[in-house]
Amino acid sequence: MSTVEIRIITQLASELGVKAAQIQAAVSLMDEGSTVPFIARYRKEATGGLDDTVLRNLDSRLLYLRDLEERRGAILGSISEQGKLTPELEKELKLADTKQRLEDLYAPYKPKRRTRAQIAREAGLEPLADAILADITCDPAILAAQYLNAEANINDAKAALDGARDILAERYAENADLLSNMRDHLWSQGYLYSKVA
Repeated sequence: MSTVEIRIITQLASELGVKAAQIQAAVSLMDEGSTVPFIARYRKEATGGLDDTVLRNLDSRLLYLRDLEERRGAILGSISEQGKLTPELEKELKLADTKQRLEDLYAPYKPKRRTRAQIAREAGLEPLADAILADITCDPAILAAQYLNAEANINDAKAALDGARDILAERYAENADLLSNMRDHLWSQGYLYSKVA
């Protein structure tokens, strides 16, 4: 049995409050093609008496955790191939306990098409975005006037500020901790209103 499978079985045993041997037996039966009702009814002796409810929870969580581990492996491979896998990032990816957290961490490294932010960076507007963030008392329009670039079609302060905005928007959209905090805030503080049309 691989270390990934051992980790999954240990996690499932902890989550479901049963012994790892019971989980391992049930997983083996499921992998052989046995259904949850069959295991609950006819294979209780093999699973140590796991009931239908526990087995259904086990079945759904097992699928989720296996998908999570498969995706984690693909993400680690992709970032490693790019030569951008640091020990800190690898640790964060290995500790990610949900698919959403994994995807949030992967977002900055995910191969993507040429974005507006990338075009703005190529036009030399990243220092403008950094300067605006560094000095909250500055006048962005005055700063933007220093970053005009006719070759990149940045002919006025508005175009420069639009490019800086695109860079900052992408930067924030790829910040895993910010996304997680925002998601938690919206779930706990958000309101949904609807009207009959």
